[in-house]
Amino acid sequence: MKVRVADSSDLNRVMDIEKRAHAYPWSEKIMLRYLQKKDSVWILEVNDEHVAHAVVSRAADESELLMISVDPDHQGKKYGSFLLNDVIQRLKAEGINFMFLEVRESNAPAIALYESLDFAETGRRNNYYPAVDGREDALMYSLDFCD
Repeated sequence: MKVRVADSSDLNRVMDIEKRAHAYPWSEKIMLRYLQKKDSVWILEVNDEHVAHAVVSRAADESELLMISVDPDHQGKKYGSFLLNDVIQRLKAEGINFMFLEVRESNAPAIALYESLDFAETGRRNNYYPAVDGREDALMYSLDFCD
């Protein structure tokens, strides 16, 4: 397994995974914007195949996990955990001390992933995400790397 920085040439594969992994995927325009930012999108490759990616933003000593996606054909293999842990270690090495994120309250696999890496629930945003039957709350999580 190898983690590498993505660039705009990865757009097609990233969007393929996004469209298959999420009911509400990001648009190509938004994804391309992050792919063009230095060290914002990280890709996990297994046997030279892109199986997962994560999008991270940074400000001062803080980071935000904007998204993590695992190819549906490869879910349940701990690839999300491997990728997120690798990204966290890289951020720590850069002097980042904190990460936060938001997750759909119905996304039990993602919540289990975050909690397995010691993220703590810190709040809720009511009606944050679009859902088939209206809106869905977002749970807010954070991880202090210095703890």
